[in-house]
Amino acid sequence: MRKFFLSCIFIITALWVVDRIGGAAMWWVNQHTHDVAGPKIKYLVSNVHEDVILMGTSRCNGHYVPSIISDSIKLSVYNGGIDASYCIYAHYLMLNHILSLHTPKVICLDVMPSDYAKDKDDAFNTISFFAPYFGKNAAADSVFMDAGTYWSYQISHLYRFNAKAVSNIAGLLVNKQDHSDNGYIPIPRPPHTPQNMRDEYTPKECDSLKISYLHKFINKCKEKDIQLIFVASPKFMRADDDLYSVLKDIASQNGITFLDYHSKGLYQDHPDYFRDELHLWDKGARLYSSVFAHDLKKLLNP
Repeated sequence: MRKFFLSCIFIITALWVVDRIGGAAMWWVNQHTHDVAGPKIKYLVSNVHEDVILMGTSRCNGHYVPSIISDSIKLSVYNGGIDASYCIYAHYLMLNHILSLHTPKVICLDVMPSDYAKDKDDAFNTISFFAPYFGKNAAADSVFMDAGTYWSYQISHLYRFNAKAVSNIAGLLVNKQDHSDNGYIPIPRPPHTPQNMRDEYTPKECDSLKISYLHKFINKCKEKDIQLIFVASPKFMRADDDLYSVLKDIASQNGITFLDYHSKGLYQDHPDYFRDELHLWDKGARLYSSVFAHDLKKLLNP
């Protein structure tokens, strides 16, 4: 029996050592990778200092050109959009990391129906991208508690890198991205642009937890006296009249400006500006950034 217990202790200790060494090695990879998301998340957590921060998923990442916006509003701008961050859970998590370091004057959140709609699958899936920074901010870590992964990340340091390990390693070796325009990563011209526009229908159900996170996001900005603006950037899809009604109601209740470029059909007569129905490519993004910058300037200087 004593032999058995000693063997168990040896195995547990060996696993703990391997986990901690593996976690430390993957942390080094994560901090030196040049993949799409790694350098941007690192910057937002460690170095961000700009006056205006743009937040959202890939649509934010590829739709807003900071140099164009900054030139118009005369404030520094950073594009903090994270590919595949998907919904408000990820945005709230990232907001807490940003605010632990820096208080911007303005945050523009590029919103989508996925920020309030009930999902068939687990909407928490993509917050695992941020797990390498687990333990560095209690408010951010609270999202992992709701996701059900908190204790897994608490126990295993190596497991925190599970979601982006391959991407991080590839970014260290070959997959280098250009982040030179303050976080903007241009989408190249596609071989084919979308032709047949379809309708985007209003989701049937709202997710009460997502709604609560939207309010948490808003309240964090209010506490720091940050001007928060909701934005729905262009899509090559016809929007239902009520597609953004939930988000617009929340914005109205909290005195937040909602800039809706999707419902009014901006660039839907120019499919050549889009890579696909959800994303503008670089040409469209630069044109849109000029329009957005003009409207933002009017908001900031009424």
